[in-house]
Amino acid sequence: MLFPYTYVPHQMEKMQAFIDFIFHEVWCKAPIGLVFHPDLFKGNQDLQEVMVEFGFSAQAAERGKAFYKDVKVIYDLFASLSPQEINQFKQWYQGNNDLEKVCANDQAIHLARYTDIAVNHMNLANQLGTFFKDLYSQSLLGLAALRAKIGDIDDHYQTFVQTNKAGKCPFCGINDLLGEYNSKREAYDHYLPKALYPFNSINFRNLVPACHHCNSSYKTSKDPAYMPKDPAGAVYRRAVFYPYAKAPHVIELQVTLHQADIAKLTPEEITLQFGPAAVTEQIDTWKDIYGIEERYKAKLCGENDGKYWLTQVLDEWKEDGRDTAEFLTTLARQAQNRPYAECNFLKKSFLDACKKVGAL
Repeated sequence: MLFPYTYVPHQMEKMQAFIDFIFHEVWCKAPIGLVFHPDLFKGNQDLQEVMVEFGFSAQAAERGKAFYKDVKVIYDLFASLSPQEINQFKQWYQGNNDLEKVCANDQAIHLARYTDIAVNHMNLANQLGTFFKDLYSQSLLGLAALRAKIGDIDDHYQTFVQTNKAGKCPFCGINDLLGEYNSKREAYDHYLPKALYPFNSINFRNLVPACHHCNSSYKTSKDPAYMPKDPAGAVYRRAVFYPYAKAPHVIELQVTLHQADIAKLTPEEITLQFGPAAVTEQIDTWKDIYGIEERYKAKLCGENDGKYWLTQVLDEWKEDGRDTAEFLTTLARQAQNRPYAECNFLKKSFLDACKKVGAL
């Protein structure tokens, strides 16, 4: 990840607060033996009003009725759990929602995927999947009874982009993000995929706007918290950039070309080196999840990207009798001040490499 987002508080965080209450104050107390009823939610008045609407109103939407039913079904399944099992679920819930520690590969975190839960609780894993995989959906979040309590996702996006003004996808640095002057918005990526992980599908620290290619073409449902299986079939946890890190970082990029004739340049003739070494594991995860090397090399070989950047210098500077060193100095300053404008971070590294092989 090239740069972190600034986290933006918003009314929609209330939905995660609802889920926190349902988990801790309703499901985890199910073994007490109380009959499932809206009175179980009286500790959170807004949530109780929603549950009464969804469970008992004749005008309740079918999606609202399904939400009420799913909460009840999971309550009934939790009722048979032992105190030790309840404690395990609490650790899983806390772990899956502590995104910062998950990203840091904190081994004290009890991270749980549906497959982990299914080992001893197949029915419960399936039912949690039904509930959480569809929790982040307009069919639910757009219901009037719920929207009146938690606000609107489009308003969250507008608030978000008014603070995060880079206008570029931080996962690739290549593509634009729709901003405050657009009538549409980007999709929110579930950083820990909702297809794999329960408990955090409406946690906005796990929801990050990303460009279409990063979200839908490359990351899809890849798991940033685990390496792909090794030849022996084993999987291991790994560190990954936390999207809302408070301390900014700077990715170092060096391009090496093994072909002086840029017109004939192919991805195989490009080597990319990333730094700094202190975040090597996070960089490796980032490259794997978002196909960074493939995408950067393709851009450098593109007629309207890397090859055009070189032509631009040769045509607009060298033929006018201007020193290309002056162009590179100016570009270095631009790359430092505005690295993601016109892909300056990538352009500078590429043109430096062109100079080294004598193409510039």
